Amino acid sequence: MSGGGTETPVVCEAASGGGGGGGGKKKDSVGTAGSPAHLIIKDLGEIHSRLLDHRPVIQGETRYFVKEFEEKRGLREMRVLENLKNMIHETNEHTLPACRETMHDSLNHVLQRLQAATDSVCRLQQREQERNKMRNDHLIASEKQHIMQWEDFMKEQHSKQAEVDEEHRTAMERLKEQYAEMERGLAKYPAFGELEP
Repeated sequence: MSGGGTETPVVCEAASGGGGGGGGKKKDSVGTAGSPAHLIIKDLGEIHSRLLDHRPVIQGETRYFVKEFEEKRGLREMRVLENLKNMIHETNEHTLPACRETMHDSLNHVLQRLQAATDSVCRLQQREQERNKMRNDHLIASEKQHIMQWEDFMKEQHSKQAEVDEEHRTAMERLKEQYAEMERGLAKYPAFGELEP
């Protein structure tokens, strides 16, 4: 592993001599530095240190992780944040005002064109209404004139009918008088009178 720490061998009291002044024989009986017992004790210390004492390994891993995070990820995050800050500043200072100005100009232009189109439509609608009114007025006047002409025609027909009736009556009376006179004239002649039944 990276950053492996110092190993701390466990020293037995038997190997250190028991802490007294008169233990020289005992130390000799356990063994010297090159003896097998001393080697076993040294190996046991190393095994204990590797299996049970994880502080050096954890410290090395922690230092490695902090170093990686601060050097690589930390700087990258700072760069990303700095880029975001610059982008936001650029947007606030330049892009938004330019967009606002463009939108304002475009909307003003669009509003002017829309107002002009609305005015044109209103004028066309007003003209159409005036045309319809004139047409309706003309139709009403025409209808009134036709009604008046029809009434005049009917009056004229009635008066003509009365005249014709009067002429017919007069003609009938004249014919009656004429036939009556003819009958009187015929009555003067007896031969014609005998022929009558």
